[in-house]
Amino acid sequence: MSVYTKLSELGIALPPVSVPAAAYVPFVQTGNLIFLSGHIARKDGKPWVGQLGLTMTTDEAKPAARAVAIDLLGTLNAACQAAGKDLDSVKRIVKVLSLVNSTATYTEQHLVTNGCSELIGEVFGSVVGAHARSAFGVAQLPMGACVEIELIAELE
Repeated sequence: MSVYTKLSELGIALPPVSVPAAAYVPFVQTGNLIFLSGHIARKDGKPWVGQLGLTMTTDEAKPAARAVAIDLLGTLNAACQAAGKDLDSVKRIVKVLSLVNSTATYTEQHLVTNGCSELIGEVFGSVVGAHARSAFGVAQLPMGACVEIELIAELE
């Protein structure tokens, strides 16, 4: 099934690439690999603010990670188009790296990140969407966002 068909079935419209908030570009391609810069969680167009273990629960933050995945897919789509391809040309989601704004005692960063990983797997399938992953707890993120995620993909 086409990635675009799956997105449509899920009711997901891909957002445009966000304008970088600092001195970086949204993505870089080298060879067949595309590296997406970190995307922070947004809700209603504003940073989705919170700190796990203090002002947010795992169940509240998992949808934030899913929202980041949707933004990442929008950027990945733009990167594919820049390469003369589309999302159906993604050979593999290689790696997801997640930073979760959390207290020193919070230990469920991996469960928050599942919000992203599960959607990626659903959209790309169990082979292409299966990826290596890291999930870290950090003391703070830009603009107080609850989660920031970056992604590496391989094109055919």
